[in-house]
Amino acid sequence: MTSAPGRRSSIFTRLLRHGFTDPSAAERLLDSPELATVRNDPVLLDALGGTADPDLALHGLVRLLEAQDGATDRQELLDTVIAAKPLRDRLLGVLGASAALAEHLARHPRDWQALVTYEPRDLHPGVEEFERGLADAADPVALRVSYRRCLLSIAARDVCGTVDVAQTAAELADLATATLRAALALAAADAPEDAAMCRLAVVAMGKCGGHELNYVSDVDVIFVGEAAGDAEEDKALRAATRLASHMMRICSETTVEGSIWPVDANLRPEGRNGPLVRTLASHLAYYQRWAKTWEFQALLKARPVAGDLALGQEYTAALRPLVWQAAERENFVADVQEMRRRVVANIPAAEVDRQLKLGPGGLRDVEFAVQLLQLVHGRADASLRSGTTLDALKALAAGGYVGRADAAQLDEAYRFLRSLEHRIQLHRLRRTHLVPEDEADLRRLGRSLGLRTDPVAELTREWRRHTTVVRRLHEKLFYRPLLDAVAALAPGEARLSAEAARERMVALGYADPAAALRHLEALASGVTRKAAIQRTLLPVLLGWFADSADPDAGLLNFRKVSDALGKTPWYLRLLRDEGAAAENLARVLSAGRLAPDLLMRAPEAVALLGDGDGGGLTPRSRASLEQEILAAVRRADNAVQGVTAARGVRRRELFRTAAADIVGSYGTESQPAEADQGALVDLVGGAVSDLTAATLAGTLRAVVREGWGDTLPTRFAIIGMGRFGGHELGYGSDADVLFVHEPREGVGEREASEAANKVVAEMRRLLQVPSADPPLLIDADLRPEGKSGPLVRTLASYEAYYRRWALVWERHALLRAEPVAGDEDLGRRFVELIDPLRYPAGGLDEDAVREIRRLKARMEAERLPRGADPKLHAKLGPGGLSDVEWTVQLAQLRHAGEVPGLRTTRTREALAAAREAGLMSDEDAAHLDEAWVLATRVRNAVMLVRGRAGDTFPTVPRELAAVGRYLGYGPGHAGDMLDAYRRTARRARGIVEELFYGGS
Repeated sequence: MTSAPGRRSSIFTRLLRHGFTDPSAAERLLDSPELATVRNDPVLLDALGGTADPDLALHGLVRLLEAQDGATDRQELLDTVIAAKPLRDRLLGVLGASAALAEHLARHPRDWQALVTYEPRDLHPGVEEFERGLADAADPVALRVSYRRCLLSIAARDVCGTVDVAQTAAELADLATATLRAALALAAADAPEDAAMCRLAVVAMGKCGGHELNYVSDVDVIFVGEAAGDAEEDKALRAATRLASHMMRICSETTVEGSIWPVDANLRPEGRNGPLVRTLASHLAYYQRWAKTWEFQALLKARPVAGDLALGQEYTAALRPLVWQAAERENFVADVQEMRRRVVANIPAAEVDRQLKLGPGGLRDVEFAVQLLQLVHGRADASLRSGTTLDALKALAAGGYVGRADAAQLDEAYRFLRSLEHRIQLHRLRRTHLVPEDEADLRRLGRSLGLRTDPVAELTREWRRHTTVVRRLHEKLFYRPLLDAVAALAPGEARLSAEAARERMVALGYADPAAALRHLEALASGVTRKAAIQRTLLPVLLGWFADSADPDAGLLNFRKVSDALGKTPWYLRLLRDEGAAAENLARVLSAGRLAPDLLMRAPEAVALLGDGDGGGLTPRSRASLEQEILAAVRRADNAVQGVTAARGVRRRELFRTAAADIVGSYGTESQPAEADQGALVDLVGGAVSDLTAATLAGTLRAVVREGWGDTLPTRFAIIGMGRFGGHELGYGSDADVLFVHEPREGVGEREASEAANKVVAEMRRLLQVPSADPPLLIDADLRPEGKSGPLVRTLASYEAYYRRWALVWERHALLRAEPVAGDEDLGRRFVELIDPLRYPAGGLDEDAVREIRRLKARMEAERLPRGADPKLHAKLGPGGLSDVEWTVQLAQLRHAGEVPGLRTTRTREALAAAREAGLMSDEDAAHLDEAWVLATRVRNAVMLVRGRAGDTFPTVPRELAAVGRYLGYGPGHAGDMLDAYRRTARRARGIVEELFYGGS
């Protein structure tokens, strides 16, 4: 049909105004013969303009008209569309939202009549109505056609707004129930002997069991089978398995009419490795003995739907008590949260931001939070036992387990996200949970949800708003009512009972729930601004505390810090406004004793945990530390004040290092745990060693300044030894040192020696004076002649001693010697003196090698503590620090004269140099490095957790769990940690046997 230019322009404009995106194509379709009698009818155009995609709806209508058998059928359809508004809205609404259902109508052109009926019983059909709709299906192909016809009516009610998203999901679950029954009937008709031999129950799980199914979703099921009559159990189970498998194929296989949906039985005991059908007794035995926490969580939605319903009811009745005992399992909350984290971690990076179901702020966050609360409180409160997410959320709010406002926001967000998910799947009837990126798809989705002004922008804004709400609330949902239970808040709000609050604290892992609730009450009660901010912070802080091995300690320490700093204006503002500060503080306070002890002595160090001016958690350089300490010493009135200031800086910087280590080991929500364990070891070793050197430098300056003014009568240098010289100090390490001096010109040796000894004595005293700051112990036992020798020697005395008397162990000890404080030139000359001793040009003779091996063996035999398990001793045990270090140091003594790379005080650097020089294989070097790093981490962990040094794993379970958490092992995996340590150490010991004792 040819139109005049003016008319064409007018129609073009009208089409644009009605929401068509391709008016030219729409004009051609309207000019088609099939629409000849209604092309100018304004009712049709208005109805098309009201759909999600007018172009798609018009195209689908033309195809449906073309598919009619003749002119009479075509006219009947057109007359009904124009005259009957309910049909018009339903049919065009479906055609504008679902290309897949339009395709079904084109293949089955009389199915549009399924939308004509508009009676009260048609508005809310249930299983019986759907069973009638499927009753004529005599084979799998016919079942698919009937299923789609029923689906057509559900979609029509959905897109027209006749029912809400929850009712749509329930209807989809009811249709699935009717379909499973029909499929099982077809399978039984094909194998009547099998059907007669067994009782088979089909129990729906997941969204089908919860009465909240999607348009396209796997239907999760579990099969329960029993023998019928006198049949043998084994034969009956085989028959039941054949029936179940056939039923699954009827639903899942692709035919000329496509498939219905996959039936997934992988939630059964042992998953896909377990038998498809089990007896009730077998199910019960598995859940009583072997089931994991997530399997009880899955059973929340178990619902018999097909087959022998009486047997299905027996199944749910038998397992229900076990479901409500799940919250008593050790690490229950941690297990559920870890499962959620694993789900998120497995999402491809490119899809995370578009994942409606699994992504952060998605549907699964709401479902996990609701199920967690159900499992904790459902044992005592039967009103919480619904398998439907929104019903359970409503019950939780009514019982005070969730705040009403939070529940209302989550309900709104969940409904929106489920509606969006439904519309996405409805378009092609494909299983997807990804928000599309194509603008046309987004426009259709926005319009289908009633967003008509700017559909793409409005949809994106609403989607992001709701995911933000879910992200903010889903974890707080568990914790916020605890505050309401102890704080005098809004009247009329239902609150957790004292017993419910106690249950929830126990589920979170608190050993003393009563004390924990008292802390919450002290922190959150009242109407002050401070209490209001605490009520905002605590829900998320409680989550982080629960993620640690000692939530009780975390909360107690937080109360102590808050009591100390609560009146300072910056403290709560820092935690509220700086993204990292609150989480960093929670990690630090619940990881063990050392960091909180350091913080309690000067709580203002909390500022270091923020993102702003506190300097963050990056350890400071030795130069900047020395500059600050020396400036403080200059300002001090005397040596005591100067050293007190130096020790205060040391305490603050020890806290900074410990916090950086903990946060790096635990990871945060925005930053995963540091994967390179060696990097964390190097961070701690370097930072603590630099800090110790700066503290000694400041103490030396303070002592000299008070006793002698600006110049000591003798040049004086401090040489770091052992781990200190190797830049490998741990939190609890003493400072191993040598003291060397050289009289200044015109000063007698006696006067110089007396001055040097006074300096050492005063330094040691001031660094150990009891105070709020941790002491720094100076150990000079590695000096010539050990404890029997003079504490301080002149450079000439060292030279004379080493030239004449140096023993093998002393040359060995000098491998770690490095100047750390005092006169730089004297320190450099000391190094020049000892280099030929520790890096001998010709290496070691065999007698010296034998002596070193003998010393090592004697140390292993004599110094290992009585009763300690050698295999778990990080320092002296097989494959521990001593094994690796002596192996590396023997290589240095033998080869550093010819291999310059071995001339280093640092173990890992020397190990790398030995590998590069071909003194050991890459594989051996890697295994030794791994063992040394792990053993060092264990010692650091023990000090962080217990607050005192130790070389072996703790025996107290909670302390052992905290060490495991620091080392990257989740709750309940302490045994795995010990096994991994033994394995790593055993492998390293084999290499040590070969390289150190084998004479290579």
